Amino acid sequence: MSSLRDQLQGLVYSTEHGAMCPDCGKPQDSCICDELADQQRIDSLDGIVRIRRETSGRKGKGVTTVSGVPLAADELKTLAKKLKKVCGTGGALKDGVIEIQGDHRDKLKAVLEKEGFKVKLAGG
Repeated sequence: MSSLRDQLQGLVYSTEHGAMCPDCGKPQDSCICDELADQQRIDSLDGIVRIRRETSGRKGKGVTTVSGVPLAADELKTLAKKLKKVCGTGGALKDGVIEIQGDHRDKLKAVLEKEGFKVKLAGG
């Protein structure tokens, strides 16, 4: 059984500050956990943007995934919106990977190289 001190370490609400982040212990308004996770994701990249076509787990429907983009979350969201607009299709941003519906590898490669990224076509 854990001690009382260990039980009180996980503060999740304070009457002074309101909701607290359980990871960093700061108020939700000034929590830096997302920024730290985003920075770790960027640091782990090798600088090469990989574009691949995936169909697994999608009932045969193909999507083009763009991974390894060394941008912060807000900039990555803006880039995803731009890429979806260029392709004229929908898509999503999940865990730092941009998913674009359909097979648009060549269009995406041209746009990303124009933006200044080093791009590789990966997979089949």
